[in-house]
Amino acid sequence: MTRVLATLARLLLGGVWLWAGLAKVTDLDASVRAVRAYDLLPEAVVPIVGAALPLVEVLLALLLVAGIFVRPAAIASAVLMAAFVIGIASAWARGLRIDCGCFGSGGLLAADEEPQYGWELIRDGGLLLVALLLAWRPASRFALDGRLAGRAVEDERGRRAVGVGTE
Repeated sequence: MTRVLATLARLLLGGVWLWAGLAKVTDLDASVRAVRAYDLLPEAVVPIVGAALPLVEVLLALLLVAGIFVRPAAIASAVLMAAFVIGIASAWARGLRIDCGCFGSGGLLAADEEPQYGWELIRDGGLLLVALLLAWRPASRFALDGRLAGRAVEDERGRRAVGVGTE
């Protein structure tokens, strides 16, 4: 059963990263604007982070969906989610009125728009937990890790199969 849950976690995280990364990779200026709105990084670093973040998200998505380097991808996902939680909490605590930029756009909100910090923290906190659980138990079905390593692993019924996941 843990392999099934790990597979669902892998696909959930991978899907979220793919959605977030693709939404930003087509408009890197908006991604940079979103990073800038948090007012946490030195200005010299903002364009680099804003441009690199969508590419990192797409890379994590591809690794997780394919099941390659699952544990490292889950750890990287947890680190990014923790950074997002800290960033959103910091923006809320400092009274900033910004869109998180999680799925494109981002930046300062219009006067008639309200921040959604509570929902964003719940969502990213939940995804952080999923990433931590996947880092702890990365073995999952339909992962290429096992196939690439040529390892045989046991399924829930104790049958040995090559390439069903990682250990």
